Amino acid sequence: MIPATRALPASDTLWAMLTIHDQPLPYVEKLPERPASAVTLVVIHCTELPDLATAREYGERVLYDNGTGASGHYYVDRDGSIYRYVPGTRVANHVRGQNPHSIGIELVNLGRYPNWWDSHHQTMTEPYTAAQIAALRALLAQLRQDFPQLRQIAGHEDLDLARMPASDDPSKEVPRKLDPGPQFPWDAVLKGSGLERISHRP
Repeated sequence: MIPATRALPASDTLWAMLTIHDQPLPYVEKLPERPASAVTLVVIHCTELPDLATAREYGERVLYDNGTGASGHYYVDRDGSIYRYVPGTRVANHVRGQNPHSIGIELVNLGRYPNWWDSHHQTMTEPYTAAQIAALRALLAQLRQDFPQLRQIAGHEDLDLARMPASDDPSKEVPRKLDPGPQFPWDAVLKGSGLERISHRP
């Protein structure tokens, strides 16, 4: 499919041109539709997987009775390439309790892979690349234009506070979600974005 290329206002912090590669998931037409005005929140995730190909494989898996699976709307690879798996005018399954009004952006990053819930492997050490963060900032600027009610941003870890038994020791609990994690440069991403970070943390 031919990538969609959109012009953005040129500045010293955002790309002058934003290229989004459309690669819709096989079940995308089964996801509920919504108007652009319904989108008020963007949620930042990391894939916690080794590469984009593996993330795509996970996204294509059918997990629910309606024939859909779990996926973000956009994926940003380590080189800054942006892929759209689900249009923003459809509801993707990416965060508990917030899907109807949010857009999910996944950054390719190892996170805790492959020992997600091992109590001894809860430190996320891979930094996000400069290209990823530049691409993310450009994407957020475009989304602000496309979705006029978009005002808020959160990390997955800010919204899904559930804990679960550790895979190595069920007597211990670990966070279900930690992404995008301590390596994510919130200050740089929020600067000039016009978005307010929200959290469900006490």
